[in-house]
Amino acid sequence: MKQSVLILCTGNSCRSQMAEGFLRSFDPELEVFSAGTKPAEAVHPLAVAVMREEWIDIGGYRPKSVDAFTSRPFDWVVTVCDGAKESCPVFTGEVKHRVHIGFDDPAEAEGSREEQLAVFRRVRDEINLRFRRFCNEMQTGG
Repeated sequence: MKQSVLILCTGNSCRSQMAEGFLRSFDPELEVFSAGTKPAEAVHPLAVAVMREEWIDIGGYRPKSVDAFTSRPFDWVVTVCDGAKESCPVFTGEVKHRVHIGFDDPAEAEGSREEQLAVFRRVRDEINLRFRRFCNEMQTGG
């Protein structure tokens, strides 16, 4: 049976979108969605750029409100806010498992484009590693 995963953050423009892209690439059988409590207007262009470096295209993804998903049950809801600067969103719908895997918000990066890209790449690589581990644990029940 397919497992469903909802990845939540605030803006749904960087971390949750990258995590959705990675999870979809790890297991095409998973039903993966992402949403935010205050969705941005678009996916951050640097998130799209650094994911393309990993051969994952999130350019067609769009930020969505968590409200669009509350009537749907999920096996997993994963929050990805860093907790220090943001309040993690709460999912009020039916969910079997709640997990928090926090990451810095790369959209907060300052400096030149290269400096910002370095932050986006670091966070992307952390998301890749942590969500690969999450996917393995989810599939093995561990």
